[in-house]
Amino acid sequence: MHTSNEKFNYPAFQFYTEFRGETVKLNEIEEKWQRKWAESGIFNADPDPSRKKFFITIPYPYLNGNLHAGHTRTFTIGDAIARYKRMKGYNVLFPMAFHVTGTPIIGLAELIASRDEQTFRVYREFHNVPEDVLPSLTTPERIVEYFSREAERDMKSIGFSIDWRRKFTTMDPAYQKFIEWQFRKLKEKGLVVRGSHPVRYCPHDENPVEDHDILKGEGATIVEYTIVKFVNDDGLIFPCGTLRPETVFGVTNLWINPSGRYAVFQVDGERWILSLEAGEKLKYFEKAVKKIKDVNPENLIGESVRNPVTGENVPVLPADFVDTDNATGIVMSVPAHAPYDYVALEELKRNADGKLKEIAKDIKPVVLISLREYSIPAKEIVDEMGIKSQSETDLLEKATKVVYRREFHEGVLNDRTGKYAGMKVSEIKDRLHEDLISMGVGDVFYEFSEKPVVCRCGTECVVKVVRDQWFLNYSSPEWKNKVLKLLDEMDIIPEAYRVEFRNKVEWLKDKACARRKGLGTRLPWDPQWLIESLADSTIYMAFYTIAKYINEGKVSAENLNDEFFDFVFLDRGNAEKVSETTRIPKDLLMEMKDEFEYWYPVDLRSSGKDLVANHLLFFLFHHVAIFPPEKWPKAIAVNGFVSLEGQKMSKSKGPLLTMKKAIQDYGADATRLYILNKASHLQDVDWRRKEVENTVNHLLRIIRLAERLAGKGGERKPIDRWMRSRLNRRIKEINLALDNIETRDAVNLIYYELFNDIRWYQRRGGKALFRDIVHTWARLMAPFTPHVAEEIFSWFNEGSVCTKEYPEWDENAIDDMVEAEEEYITDLVNDIREVAQLLRKDSPERVFVYVSPDWMREVVEIAKSGEDFRDAMKKVMQSEELRKRGKEISNLVRSIFDGTLNPVYSSINEREVLERERDFIMKETGCNELIIEPSESPSYDPEKRSRRALPGKPAIYVE
Repeated sequence: MHTSNEKFNYPAFQFYTEFRGETVKLNEIEEKWQRKWAESGIFNADPDPSRKKFFITIPYPYLNGNLHAGHTRTFTIGDAIARYKRMKGYNVLFPMAFHVTGTPIIGLAELIASRDEQTFRVYREFHNVPEDVLPSLTTPERIVEYFSREAERDMKSIGFSIDWRRKFTTMDPAYQKFIEWQFRKLKEKGLVVRGSHPVRYCPHDENPVEDHDILKGEGATIVEYTIVKFVNDDGLIFPCGTLRPETVFGVTNLWINPSGRYAVFQVDGERWILSLEAGEKLKYFEKAVKKIKDVNPENLIGESVRNPVTGENVPVLPADFVDTDNATGIVMSVPAHAPYDYVALEELKRNADGKLKEIAKDIKPVVLISLREYSIPAKEIVDEMGIKSQSETDLLEKATKVVYRREFHEGVLNDRTGKYAGMKVSEIKDRLHEDLISMGVGDVFYEFSEKPVVCRCGTECVVKVVRDQWFLNYSSPEWKNKVLKLLDEMDIIPEAYRVEFRNKVEWLKDKACARRKGLGTRLPWDPQWLIESLADSTIYMAFYTIAKYINEGKVSAENLNDEFFDFVFLDRGNAEKVSETTRIPKDLLMEMKDEFEYWYPVDLRSSGKDLVANHLLFFLFHHVAIFPPEKWPKAIAVNGFVSLEGQKMSKSKGPLLTMKKAIQDYGADATRLYILNKASHLQDVDWRRKEVENTVNHLLRIIRLAERLAGKGGERKPIDRWMRSRLNRRIKEINLALDNIETRDAVNLIYYELFNDIRWYQRRGGKALFRDIVHTWARLMAPFTPHVAEEIFSWFNEGSVCTKEYPEWDENAIDDMVEAEEEYITDLVNDIREVAQLLRKDSPERVFVYVSPDWMREVVEIAKSGEDFRDAMKKVMQSEELRKRGKEISNLVRSIFDGTLNPVYSSINEREVLERERDFIMKETGCNELIIEPSESPSYDPEKRSRRALPGKPAIYVE
């Protein structure tokens, strides 16, 4: 805590009563401190071997619009941690750059150039682009120039402590040299391969698309269905798409949608019945597909087809639940194991007539999986849930998940499956998939996990099998094992998300890493291809360490070659030879190498949870591929999304709250405080205007309180011990929260819990610690509301709060007993008020407080050392005197273990505390007389209230 006696000086600020006036005043404070930070270069970080380093990065933003509330949340968390670590004595590097490669910026330029009405509306209304500027953003270069300038201005306006000397864009020539080097390294290791793979594909752009290119459905993955070829007597194939090929052994019939549109297609020389949607999709799968004729689905119903695995004939039946836009539009029916199938079949039995009724009535579920709890799983789950109709889709989905989950984890194939009998369901899929294809009765069909998937150009995307495409070989077991090793060694915050990362790694497939169109770096060995925009943003954190030398003009792109990057980043090669080939002076070369060695690895990568499945995953894969283990990342922190007044935000459609607008309306510090306090880690934030206004007002209350207290002092009082203990306890809790990146907990403690503590101290007549409290409070606030913290701290004339030590706690100053006594008084005052309010007595005449007897405190003292109720009772009953009290003892001990009684209170000398605080209790409750009585044999107790007294919980009678 601060004990300085330096001259104290602060201006007497006049805060307006109008909300808008207060916001303007806060903005003036913020602008002042931003100018001071910029002039001093206080956040520029250079290597200092005498200090511990902390290298923190957040994902650089994509520049197809202004920064929004989602950026605000992720970036503010990163900035708060950077500021905290700086004040903890670390040499902190917190850099920033801009992502501009890919197709979205080109697509935006084309839309603006064509004067697209929707685009103009969104960028005027939601991105706040001025009317006179928007029509000029018709080229990618102009868009990058405009939005990079705006993004930097916004990040400075909100007070991010960034080292701007290191900024770059992903189209800078020097950065492209870095990407070329990275990809040559990956190719050398066999991690970039050429082949045919399914990709998300835009037919209009004729390009594979990744998440940054997608307008809708960016989380969609490619799902591989197994096709099982059922065939009729005429050789016409009825291909069924399934995610569970093992269920082919339990097929009782096929389903088609009687309202769907079907046709006969020639597929690689075979005749297939497909929905029209499926026929279109197959054209992108490297198959020769030709439509022969349309088919009325009514003519297919009742058809008999042969199961290619069991040889059994099964009928084709109608079902409304069949989605003709999913897989082939023809579905295998396995009523023993699929709730949808069971319900559809039972409905058909009840409602069909004629030939269909005759066919359906004889169909019985065929069980192929043994499951401990069930004989016919789908039937029994459906009966349990009371499902009667195909229209009960929510219940059917739930039932399906229950059956599939249990069968996958616990199911074993029975004798009906022949040579596969005894195999676990969890192990059969891949083997049977390959067997069906090798037997000539299976194939593959690709679908999106969610639909539609729409490119930013507005075209609906498809799954396409691309020939001679360059892929990153993420499916490599060796590569995955290295990533899993890294995951085991690094910190994942929150820890619960580690499983999610492992699952994503294990399921990751090969990814297309090159495209024909867009902005980006040319693939060095095949320049007709451009490196994909997620593939070029995986290890760029290393580039931050050398970017300032490039920006200062000491090194240019022409100087950079593979020998340079090998030497600086991988410690390979000879300094003299590298200096000769790059024409970079040896001393400068060594300085750049030392800079990288000092800062790497990344200590913390903080990001939104939407990037776990792509960017963060690739960040791990590429680091383990390129760098040695000592340079692998140390930690990743993940946070949730931000919505706006209950609606999902969209950069391309709205609604959207930009960082710029939030700062203009509410000020930087209030924006920071609100978005950090609203939710913890993975919880999503819903930005609510009224709540933000409340945050502004609370921040102003804090400033006013600090202003009132800062120049005051007074004589010491007993309450000072409580305030000193409370302040040190809060400091400890705040530090522990920030060490675990629990920014919400820290914010709540500083701005709300400590605020209440200070107000209580004030109410109790405390004054002596005012100055120390404000000095400490300003430093606690500095990572979160740095402008307000600077303003308050400036009253002490000690320089910038950013450079000061973050408060540390004194364990010896934390006094549990002093805090327990104060809590005891607070609870008593509240209890008396509550009773008086029920009696409608604003100023009670007399208040009787009945204090528990010594034997009760003795019981609690003994019992609180017990491991559980039984152990505690055993210890208490060792006392002959206490044993006499029987049931009273049992009830008292039980109250400790059910949480009714706080055992800390047993050590309080209640009568002494009550006598000491008599005047305060009377003042707070408005009573004229306070009488303290023993609970055993009190002199006055007309309603027998004294019986309720417990240690630390006195009984009360008010009259």
